Amino acid sequence: MTDKLNIAYHMPSIYTIYAQRTIYNGFKNAFLSLGHNFYTFTSDYNLERFLEEKEINVFITCSHHYYQKYLDFKLMKKYRDRGMKLFTKIDFWNSPFKKSNLNGVRSMKDDRKTVRLIKDGLLGDAFFHVVEHGDYRMDGFERETGYRYYTIPLAADKTLMSQDISNEFLADISYIGTNSSQKRHYFKEYVYPLRNEYYLRLYGQDWTLNDRLFGYVQRAGQYFNIPYARSFQKAKLNIEDEPKIYSSSKISINLHEEQQRKYGGDCNERTFKIPLYGGFEITDDVVCIRKYFKDGQEIIIAKDRKDWFEKIDYYIRNLDERNSIIKSGRNKVLENHTYHNRANLIIKIYKNLVGCS
Repeated sequence: MTDKLNIAYHMPSIYTIYAQRTIYNGFKNAFLSLGHNFYTFTSDYNLERFLEEKEINVFITCSHHYYQKYLDFKLMKKYRDRGMKLFTKIDFWNSPFKKSNLNGVRSMKDDRKTVRLIKDGLLGDAFFHVVEHGDYRMDGFERETGYRYYTIPLAADKTLMSQDISNEFLADISYIGTNSSQKRHYFKEYVYPLRNEYYLRLYGQDWTLNDRLFGYVQRAGQYFNIPYARSFQKAKLNIEDEPKIYSSSKISINLHEEQQRKYGGDCNERTFKIPLYGGFEITDDVVCIRKYFKDGQEIIIAKDRKDWFEKIDYYIRNLDERNSIIKSGRNKVLENHTYHNRANLIIKIYKNLVGCS
């Protein structure tokens, strides 16, 4: 088997302006940097022609019904029988989202079609999630389906790594992210009060009502593959701007969704990107972060609201104490938490599946 693999990444719409945009780019840059061929399968392509022409070794997709609508699993089985391996990022077995949450999905255990595809051997050769084992949201998947799942956390893209300070993005405190419904209460409690004492800058999507409304329209356009509607709203930042923002801020804050704090098994990309890009991170308390970083040495974790404001104030007043933490956090990400690490894990799983040492 050649060392160079043909990787297909299923991205129904390349026009998304939300988190999947940077996740996709992280994997793309990592696989290409590692010397592999990388192909993007979108809703514009014919699946059979794509698989025939590209001779795919690893096809990465998702169990979500949005992805399933563009796949023919029986057709894919033909190519899997020839050696292609299907890697499927699965949804939560026990969904933490309410049915009214437009961004959430129902529990996989209640999705009979998807469970049947898994049990029939059609949905994948390897299943993965960002969530650590032992998290309630995934409890029952392995027992009920008979398949294991791999934990492949989110990560940071080291091909964008920079510590250049930009006058354009100077700030006391910065935050990059989507103003999602899961976080709005915490923004009011943890973020907006910072404006009273510090130069706070907020970046990202859906920070105005118009942007949120346009976001719903655009997601509908992407789901139904409507040419203009799927792409009329552009991302507020270039991906290359993120490193500059983090390195140009005295503190880069990180907040998670309520369900991430509650269950503790996964964290967001910011957790890894801020240290890698030379930022000083103060984050809310999610259990798995303590598995990835040493609190107080590689990252700063605020245990509650009082601790949050006290630590922000302390490090604003004692900037020199940030330097060793920034360096240690960056080294930890470089060692364990880049998309190169995640891509290499996928390649290792692939080689195990095909019986290569």
